[in-house]
Amino acid sequence: MVSLSDVAGSLLQGPSGDAAAHVTEREQSSYKPLTTFKLEKDRQYQQQYGDMYFLRLTKIKPAVEEVAAAAFDDVVIAKHQATKVERVLDVRQGELCWVAGTVYMDMPLKPSILDDVSKDRWISAPNFVQKYWSEDDCDAIMLEDESGRIRLVGDVLKSVLLVTGCIIAVVGTENAQGDFEVIDIKFPDLPPQPERWQLTKKSATNGTKAVKKEKAKSEDVEMTDRDPQRSSGTKIAIVSGLNFSGSDTSYAMELNLLLEYLLGEALDPATQKELAQINRLIIAGNSISADRAPRDDEEAHAEKKQHKKYGYDASTYNAIPSQLFDEFLSEILPTIPVTLLPGATDPANASFPQQPIHTAMFPKARSFAAVPGAKEPGWFDAVTNPWDGEVEGWRVLGTSGQNLDDLFKYVDSDDRLGMMEAMCRWRCCAPTAPDTLWSYPFQDDDPFVLTSCPHLYFVGGQPEFATKIISGPEGQNVRLVAVPSFSEKRELVLIDTETLDVTRLKIAID
Repeated sequence: MVSLSDVAGSLLQGPSGDAAAHVTEREQSSYKPLTTFKLEKDRQYQQQYGDMYFLRLTKIKPAVEEVAAAAFDDVVIAKHQATKVERVLDVRQGELCWVAGTVYMDMPLKPSILDDVSKDRWISAPNFVQKYWSEDDCDAIMLEDESGRIRLVGDVLKSVLLVTGCIIAVVGTENAQGDFEVIDIKFPDLPPQPERWQLTKKSATNGTKAVKKEKAKSEDVEMTDRDPQRSSGTKIAIVSGLNFSGSDTSYAMELNLLLEYLLGEALDPATQKELAQINRLIIAGNSISADRAPRDDEEAHAEKKQHKKYGYDASTYNAIPSQLFDEFLSEILPTIPVTLLPGATDPANASFPQQPIHTAMFPKARSFAAVPGAKEPGWFDAVTNPWDGEVEGWRVLGTSGQNLDDLFKYVDSDDRLGMMEAMCRWRCCAPTAPDTLWSYPFQDDDPFVLTSCPHLYFVGGQPEFATKIISGPEGQNVRLVAVPSFSEKRELVLIDTETLDVTRLKIAID
C-alpha cells in the first residue's frame, strides 16, 4: 500500500529547472464498452419473474452437466454405478444417481413478497436484515427445475458456498424421509475466456490498428506472481463510495487530495510522471450521498401536518451532493476519461441492472459525454451496473456491490473474495436476483449469466480492500478486486494494464 505521506516531503518545494522540461502527457486509453446490461427504453414489467430462473437453468445446465458427467459417471458405491437423472422428480429412493438444477434457499429470515401481499401491501417493505441464515438449523437447501423440488441434506453441503439461484449438479441417493443425501457437488466453473484485445481486433478497420494490437498482444505475459519492477504499463484507477454530501464535511479534505493526486497537482515531477500512467478512472457506485436537505425543527414539525402528494416531499431533496460531484467530474475530465457506474445511493433505478445515471444530472461534466445516438463512447461514459467491456485489451466486469452485499446475507462467512470467486464459478454475477435482489424481469435472456470469463472482476462499496487471482480448468485467470468505500477507508485502487497487478493507495491526513 502506498500513502501520500511517502511523498509529503516533496509537496512544498521551489521550481526545479525549466518547467517546460517537466511537462508530461497521459497515454490514450483503449476502451471498448459493451451493452450487455442495457435495457430497452420501452421495457415492460408485466411478465413473471420465474422465467429468469428457467432461462438461467437452460443456459448453464449444459455446462454443469458436462462437468458432472466427467466426475460422476465413474462413481461406484456398493457395486452401484451413478446414473444421470434428467429431472428432479425422476429421483428414486435408494438409487445412486446425479441430477442438475437450481438451488433455492428456504430461510425463515429471508424476505418474501408473499408475506407483503398477505398484509395488503403493494410493494415489499425495506429490508434491513444483516443476515438471512439462522443458527438453529431452520434453513433448508432445495434443488429445483421445471418439474419440481427436492431437499438436499448431507455434511458436504457445509463445506461449499450455496445461495439461491446458483446452478449445480449433485450425486447421491434419496433417503427414507424423501430428502436427497448429497455425496458430492459440482459447479459449471469458469466460462471460456477470450484472448486479450479480442474486441479491439474485431473493430479494427485498417492494417495499422491491426498491426498495433497484434504487437501489443505479443507482449502479453502470464498472470502469475511477477516482479513488480517489470510493471511498465499504464494504470486504471478504481474508486468507489465517494459519497459527496451536502452536510458531512469530515472527509472533504481527502476528496480534494484525491482530485489533486489524480490530476498530478502539487507533486514533484517524478511522481507526476508516474501519475501520467493513469489513463482511466472507473467510479464504482455510491458517488452521491443519500442526504436530505437540512431543515430546522419547526419545518420538520410542519411537515408532519402537511399531506404530501404520493408520499413525496420535494423540500427534502438536497441538490448540493450532485452539484459537488458534478464539479469534481468537471475538474478531472479534461485530464482523465471517466467511466461512471451507478450505485445504491445514486439517482438511478433501484433494480438490477441499474441503468446509467442521466447526464442531465451533470450540467458541467456532460459536455464530455457522447452525443445521443453516437456509436463511440464519450470521454465521460455513464454506464450500467453491472458493467462489462474491454479496457486496454482486458475483458473487465464490474459492479457497485449490491450483488455481493446481498449474497453476503446468505452465508456465515466474511470472505468477500470467496463469494466473488463463487459467482465466477457459478457463471452468474447476480444469482440472488430476482429472489432477494431487486431485478428487471427478463423473459428472453438472462444477462447475469457469464458467457465469457473476464480477466478483471471488481466489486465496489466493500468494507475492506482485498484481491487475488483465481484459475480455471482451461487456463483461465481472473483478477478479483474488492474496492473499499472511499468515504470509509480513504482508499483507491490502481490496476497495472500490462500485468493486472494491484496497488492500494490510501489518502490520509496526519
